[in-house]
Amino acid sequence: MPPICLDKFATDSGLCTATLWRYRKKGWLKTLNICGRQYITRTAIAEFNMRAERGEFAKEHRTPRRSRR
Repeated sequence: MPPICLDKFATDSGLCTATLWRYRKKGWLKTLNICGRQYITRTAIAEFNMRAERGEFAKEHRTPRRSRR
């Protein structure tokens, strides 16, 4: 199957383009650069989903401290 344009993937999945950019920057989501545009393969999507289900991206939630005024 041909790769999907990252913009189309963002609209189809409901994810914000900034979120996808952060995922790419952290190395969580592998994309292809074809003529200056970012594309994603279905294999990369499946790999990301499997890693997310395994909890590889999970972190302990920390509640921010209140600032004193």
